[in-house]
Amino acid sequence: MPQDSDWRLQGQERYLQGAVLSHLRYRRKDLKSDHDHCEFCWAKFMEEDYPEVLHEGYCTRDSYRCICEGCFADFCDRFHWTLEKDEGGR
Repeated sequence: MPQDSDWRLQGQERYLQGAVLSHLRYRRKDLKSDHDHCEFCWAKFMEEDYPEVLHEGYCTRDSYRCICEGCFADFCDRFHWTLEKDEGGR
C-alpha cells in the first residue's frame, strides 16, 4: 500500500473515498476535450490510438473521474472502492 507521502496523493479522499467505480473502455465525455487523465498519476485516457495512451480503466458513476489500472490497484483498499458491473461503456 502506498505511503501517505506518495506523490500521487493530492487530497482525492474528498471526492473518491468510498466511491463506486466501473471498469470500462474510455469514451470521451463531450466534444470539447478528446481526453481525460487519471486522478492520481495523470496518465492520459483517449479513444484514439497514440503511444502511452490508455483505452480503459475505472471511472466513477458520473463518468467524471478516471483512474488507471495501476492506481486502482495501489489505492483500492485505502479508498474503500467498490466495483459495479459494466453496463456497456462510458
